[in-house]
Amino acid sequence: MGAQDDDNTPRASDGAADHAADGLAADGADSAAGRERGARHRARGRAGVAVVMVLCGVLFASTARLAGGGSIRDESGDVVGVLQDRGREIEDLTADNSAKRDEIEKLRGQSAGADIAARTTQVGDAVGLSEVSGPALRITLTDAPTSALASVPGAEANDLVVHQQDLEAYINALWAGGAEAMMLQDQRVVNGSAFRCAGNTLLLEGRVYSPPFVITVIGPIDEMTAALEDAPGVQVYREWIGHVGLGEKVETLDTATLPAFSGSLTLDAATAR
Repeated sequence: MGAQDDDNTPRASDGAADHAADGLAADGADSAAGRERGARHRARGRAGVAVVMVLCGVLFASTARLAGGGSIRDESGDVVGVLQDRGREIEDLTADNSAKRDEIEKLRGQSAGADIAARTTQVGDAVGLSEVSGPALRITLTDAPTSALASVPGAEANDLVVHQQDLEAYINALWAGGAEAMMLQDQRVVNGSAFRCAGNTLLLEGRVYSPPFVITVIGPIDEMTAALEDAPGVQVYREWIGHVGLGEKVETLDTATLPAFSGSLTLDAATAR
Protein backbone atom coordinates (compact mmCIF):
# COMPACT_ATOMS: atom_id res chain seq x y z
CA MET A 1 0.00 0.00 0.00
CA GLY A 2 2.89 2.41 0.79
CA ALA A 3 4.42 1.90 -2.62
CA GLN A 4 1.11 2.64 -4.29
CA ASP A 5 0.68 5.88 -2.32
CA ASP A 6 4.19 7.04 -3.30
CA ASP A 7 3.48 6.35 -6.95
CA ASN A 8 0.09 8.05 -6.96
CA THR A 9 1.27 11.25 -5.19
CA PRO A 10 3.44 12.70 -8.01
CA ARG A 11 0.72 12.00 -10.66
CA ALA A 12 -1.84 13.78 -8.49
CA SER A 13 0.31 16.93 -8.33
CA ASP A 14 1.68 17.28 -11.89
CA GLY A 15 3.11 20.71 -12.78
CA ALA A 16 2.76 22.80 -15.95
CA ALA A 17 5.78 21.16 -17.54
CA ASP A 18 4.23 17.75 -17.01
CA HIS A 19 0.99 18.94 -18.56
CA ALA A 20 2.84 20.33 -21.57
CA ALA A 21 4.74 17.07 -22.06
CA ASP A 22 1.50 15.13 -21.78
CA GLY A 23 -0.10 17.42 -24.34
CA LEU A 24 2.72 16.87 -26.85
CA ALA A 25 2.57 13.11 -26.34
CA ALA A 26 -1.18 13.12 -26.80
CA ASP A 27 -0.90 15.18 -29.99
CA GLY A 28 1.68 12.76 -31.37
CA ALA A 29 -0.46 9.76 -30.49
CA ASP A 30 -3.53 11.33 -32.04
CA SER A 31 -1.58 12.09 -35.22
CA ALA A 32 -0.26 8.53 -35.46
CA ALA A 33 -3.71 7.11 -34.79
CA GLY A 34 -5.15 9.36 -37.45
CA ARG A 35 -2.62 8.18 -40.00
CA GLU A 36 -3.36 4.55 -39.13
CA ARG A 37 -7.10 5.07 -39.45
CA GLY A 38 -6.57 6.84 -42.76
CA ALA A 39 -4.51 3.95 -44.08
CA ARG A 40 -7.15 1.44 -43.01
CA HIS A 41 -9.86 3.58 -44.59
CA ARG A 42 -7.98 3.75 -47.89
CA ALA A 43 -7.37 -0.03 -47.82
CA ARG A 44 -11.05 -0.69 -47.20
CA GLY A 45 -11.92 1.72 -49.98
CA ARG A 46 -9.68 -0.13 -52.46
CA ALA A 47 -11.10 -3.50 -51.40
CA GLY A 48 -14.64 -2.17 -51.77
CA VAL A 49 -13.92 -0.91 -55.28
CA ALA A 50 -12.49 -4.30 -56.24
CA VAL A 51 -15.55 -6.16 -54.95
CA VAL A 52 -17.89 -3.81 -56.81
CA MET A 53 -15.93 -4.31 -60.04
CA VAL A 54 -16.11 -8.12 -59.68
CA LEU A 55 -19.86 -8.02 -59.04
CA CYS A 56 -20.35 -5.73 -62.03
CA GLY A 57 -18.41 -8.17 -64.20
CA VAL A 58 -20.61 -11.07 -63.08
CA LEU A 59 -23.73 -8.99 -63.75
CA PHE A 60 -22.55 -7.97 -67.21
CA ALA A 61 -21.67 -11.58 -68.10
CA SER A 62 -25.04 -12.86 -66.94
CA THR A 63 -26.86 -10.10 -68.83
CA ALA A 64 -24.94 -10.84 -72.02
CA ARG A 65 -25.70 -14.54 -71.75
CA LEU A 66 -29.41 -13.92 -71.22
CA ALA A 67 -29.49 -11.40 -74.07
CA GLY A 68 -27.98 -14.04 -76.34
CA GLY A 69 -30.99 -16.31 -75.83
CA GLY A 70 -29.62 -18.52 -73.03
CA SER A 71 -31.38 -19.18 -69.77
CA ILE A 72 -29.80 -19.80 -66.39
CA ARG A 73 -32.63 -22.16 -65.54
CA ASP A 74 -32.09 -24.09 -68.79
CA GLU A 75 -28.60 -25.04 -67.62
CA SER A 76 -29.99 -27.33 -64.95
CA GLY A 77 -32.73 -28.52 -67.31
CA ASP A 78 -34.76 -31.67 -67.13
CA VAL A 79 -32.07 -34.30 -66.66
CA VAL A 80 -34.43 -37.19 -67.31
CA GLY A 81 -35.63 -35.58 -70.53
CA VAL A 82 -32.07 -34.99 -71.71
CA LEU A 83 -31.15 -38.61 -70.99
CA GLN A 84 -34.21 -39.87 -72.83
CA ASP A 85 -33.40 -37.75 -75.88
CA ARG A 86 -29.82 -38.96 -75.80
CA GLY A 87 -31.07 -42.53 -75.47
CA ARG A 88 -33.17 -42.20 -78.61
CA GLU A 89 -30.22 -40.76 -80.50
CA ILE A 90 -28.02 -43.63 -79.36
CA GLU A 91 -30.66 -46.18 -80.42
CA ASP A 92 -30.67 -44.69 -83.91
CA LEU A 93 -26.86 -44.66 -84.06
CA THR A 94 -26.71 -48.22 -82.76
CA ALA A 95 -29.12 -49.42 -85.45
CA ASP A 96 -27.08 -47.62 -88.11
CA ASN A 97 -23.87 -49.11 -86.70
CA SER A 98 -25.36 -52.60 -86.76
CA ALA A 99 -26.45 -52.22 -90.37
CA LYS A 100 -22.99 -51.05 -91.43
CA ARG A 101 -21.38 -53.89 -89.50
CA ASP A 102 -23.56 -56.44 -91.33
CA GLU A 103 -22.58 -54.89 -94.64
CA ILE A 104 -18.90 -55.07 -93.73
CA GLU A 105 -19.26 -58.73 -92.77
CA LYS A 106 -20.90 -59.53 -96.09
CA LEU A 107 -18.11 -57.81 -98.03
CA ARG A 108 -15.50 -59.51 -95.88
CA GLY A 109 -17.08 -62.91 -96.48
CA GLN A 110 -17.10 -62.36 -100.22
CA SER A 111 -13.41 -61.54 -100.34
CA ALA A 112 -12.09 -63.91 -97.68
CA GLY A 113 -11.26 -67.58 -98.02
CA ALA A 114 -12.94 -70.32 -96.02
CA ASP A 115 -10.18 -70.45 -93.39
CA ILE A 116 -10.25 -66.69 -92.78
CA ALA A 117 -14.05 -66.66 -92.62
CA ALA A 118 -14.06 -69.49 -90.07
CA ARG A 119 -11.44 -67.72 -87.96
CA THR A 120 -13.39 -64.47 -88.10
CA THR A 121 -16.53 -66.26 -86.93
CA GLN A 122 -14.62 -67.92 -84.09
CA VAL A 123 -13.20 -64.63 -82.85
CA GLY A 124 -16.59 -62.95 -83.24
CA ASP A 125 -18.17 -65.64 -81.06
CA ALA A 126 -15.49 -65.17 -78.43
CA VAL A 127 -16.06 -61.42 -78.07
CA GLY A 128 -19.86 -61.56 -78.27
CA LEU A 129 -20.47 -60.53 -81.87
CA SER A 130 -22.76 -63.45 -82.63
CA GLU A 131 -26.14 -64.61 -81.36
CA VAL A 132 -26.05 -67.30 -78.67
CA SER A 133 -28.71 -69.81 -77.53
CA GLY A 134 -28.80 -72.29 -74.68
CA PRO A 135 -30.02 -73.06 -71.13
CA ALA A 136 -30.10 -69.90 -69.05
CA LEU A 137 -30.82 -68.18 -65.76
CA ARG A 138 -32.95 -65.07 -65.66
CA ILE A 139 -32.54 -62.90 -62.57
CA THR A 140 -34.83 -59.96 -61.86
CA LEU A 141 -33.93 -57.38 -59.21
CA THR A 142 -36.47 -54.79 -58.05
CA ASP A 143 -36.60 -51.86 -55.65
CA ALA A 144 -38.30 -52.21 -52.28
CA PRO A 145 -41.72 -50.61 -51.73
CA THR A 146 -41.61 -47.08 -50.36
CA SER A 147 -43.90 -48.18 -47.53
CA ALA A 148 -40.81 -49.71 -45.92
CA LEU A 149 -39.75 -46.21 -44.87
CA ALA A 150 -42.63 -46.09 -42.43
CA SER A 151 -42.69 -49.75 -41.40
CA VAL A 152 -38.96 -50.54 -41.02
CA PRO A 153 -37.19 -48.69 -38.19
CA GLY A 154 -34.12 -46.80 -39.38
CA ALA A 155 -34.79 -47.43 -43.09
CA GLU A 156 -33.71 -44.69 -45.50
CA ALA A 157 -34.69 -44.04 -49.10
CA ASN A 158 -31.22 -45.11 -50.24
CA ASP A 159 -31.81 -48.55 -48.71
CA LEU A 160 -34.81 -49.24 -50.93
CA VAL A 161 -33.17 -49.14 -54.39
CA VAL A 162 -31.05 -51.55 -56.37
CA HIS A 163 -27.55 -50.07 -56.55
CA GLN A 164 -24.74 -50.42 -59.04
CA GLN A 165 -22.73 -52.56 -56.64
CA ASP A 166 -25.67 -54.97 -56.36
CA LEU A 167 -25.77 -55.50 -60.13
CA GLU A 168 -21.99 -55.81 -60.22
CA ALA A 169 -22.10 -58.47 -57.49
CA TYR A 170 -24.54 -60.60 -59.47
CA ILE A 171 -22.78 -60.12 -62.81
CA ASN A 172 -19.31 -60.90 -61.43
CA ALA A 173 -20.61 -63.99 -59.63
CA LEU A 174 -22.22 -65.28 -62.82
CA TRP A 175 -19.01 -64.81 -64.81
CA ALA A 176 -17.12 -66.61 -62.04
CA GLY A 177 -19.66 -69.43 -62.25
CA GLY A 178 -18.85 -70.07 -65.90
CA ALA A 179 -21.28 -67.82 -67.76
CA GLU A 180 -20.87 -68.07 -71.52
CA ALA A 181 -23.03 -65.15 -72.61
CA MET A 182 -24.91 -62.47 -70.71
CA MET A 183 -27.54 -59.84 -71.34
CA LEU A 184 -28.49 -56.93 -69.06
CA GLN A 185 -31.97 -55.63 -69.80
CA ASP A 186 -32.13 -55.98 -73.62
CA GLN A 187 -28.43 -55.46 -74.35
CA ARG A 188 -25.68 -58.02 -74.65
CA VAL A 189 -22.94 -57.58 -72.06
CA VAL A 190 -19.37 -58.25 -73.19
CA ASN A 191 -15.89 -57.67 -71.88
CA GLY A 192 -15.53 -53.91 -71.64
CA SER A 193 -19.25 -53.17 -71.24
CA ALA A 194 -19.79 -50.40 -68.72
CA PHE A 195 -22.92 -49.40 -66.86
CA ARG A 196 -23.70 -46.92 -64.15
CA CYS A 197 -26.63 -46.31 -61.85
CA ALA A 198 -27.96 -42.78 -61.32
CA GLY A 199 -30.56 -42.78 -58.59
CA ASN A 200 -32.85 -45.68 -59.43
CA THR A 201 -32.06 -45.65 -63.16
CA LEU A 202 -29.48 -47.68 -65.07
CA LEU A 203 -27.27 -46.18 -67.77
CA LEU A 204 -25.97 -48.82 -70.20
CA GLU A 205 -24.29 -48.00 -73.49
CA GLY A 206 -25.86 -44.55 -73.37
CA ARG A 207 -29.40 -45.81 -72.84
CA VAL A 208 -31.51 -45.29 -69.72
CA TYR A 209 -33.45 -48.06 -67.97
CA SER A 210 -35.72 -48.08 -64.94
CA PRO A 211 -36.26 -51.04 -62.62
CA PRO A 212 -36.88 -53.91 -62.63
CA PHE A 213 -33.37 -54.85 -63.75
CA VAL A 214 -33.12 -58.16 -65.59
CA ILE A 215 -29.98 -60.26 -66.12
CA THR A 216 -30.24 -63.16 -68.57
CA VAL A 217 -27.23 -65.46 -68.69
CA ILE A 218 -26.39 -68.63 -70.64
CA GLY A 219 -24.07 -71.16 -69.08
CA PRO A 220 -23.87 -74.06 -66.60
CA ILE A 221 -26.94 -73.62 -64.41
CA ASP A 222 -25.74 -75.42 -61.29
CA GLU A 223 -22.32 -73.76 -61.25
CA MET A 224 -23.75 -70.28 -61.76
CA THR A 225 -26.36 -70.84 -59.04
CA ALA A 226 -23.67 -71.97 -56.62
CA ALA A 227 -21.52 -68.96 -57.49
CA LEU A 228 -24.41 -66.64 -56.64
CA GLU A 229 -24.88 -68.30 -53.27
CA ASP A 230 -21.18 -67.92 -52.43
CA ALA A 231 -20.76 -64.30 -53.57
CA PRO A 232 -20.49 -61.92 -50.56
CA GLY A 233 -22.18 -59.05 -52.42
CA VAL A 234 -25.13 -61.25 -53.35
CA GLN A 235 -25.41 -62.47 -49.76
CA VAL A 236 -25.62 -58.86 -48.52
CA TYR A 237 -28.31 -58.03 -51.06
CA ARG A 238 -30.32 -61.07 -49.99
CA GLU A 239 -30.11 -60.00 -46.36
CA TRP A 240 -31.72 -56.69 -47.33
CA ILE A 241 -34.45 -58.58 -49.19
CA GLY A 242 -35.68 -59.80 -45.83
CA HIS A 243 -35.01 -56.48 -44.11
CA VAL A 244 -36.66 -53.87 -46.37
CA GLY A 245 -38.25 -55.92 -49.13
CA LEU A 246 -35.84 -55.61 -52.06
CA GLY A 247 -36.88 -57.95 -54.85
CA GLU A 248 -35.07 -60.95 -56.35
CA LYS A 249 -36.50 -63.55 -58.72
CA VAL A 250 -34.30 -66.32 -60.16
CA GLU A 251 -35.74 -68.39 -63.00
CA THR A 252 -34.27 -71.33 -64.90
CA LEU A 253 -34.98 -71.24 -68.64
CA ASP A 254 -34.75 -74.33 -70.82
CA THR A 255 -33.42 -72.16 -73.59
CA ALA A 256 -32.83 -68.50 -74.26
CA THR A 257 -31.42 -66.58 -77.21
CA LEU A 258 -29.19 -63.61 -76.61
CA PRO A 259 -28.54 -61.15 -79.44
CA ALA A 260 -25.11 -60.26 -80.71
CA PHE A 261 -23.41 -57.28 -79.15
CA SER A 262 -24.20 -54.21 -81.26
CA GLY A 263 -22.17 -51.53 -79.50
CA SER A 264 -18.64 -50.30 -80.10
CA LEU A 265 -15.78 -52.57 -79.10
CA THR A 266 -12.66 -51.19 -77.45
CA LEU A 267 -10.67 -54.43 -77.37
CA ASP A 268 -6.99 -54.31 -78.27
CA ALA A 269 -6.75 -58.10 -78.73
CA ALA A 270 -8.96 -61.16 -78.34
CA THR A 271 -8.15 -64.84 -78.01
CA ALA A 272 -10.71 -67.44 -79.07
CA ARG A 273 -10.99 -70.48 -76.79
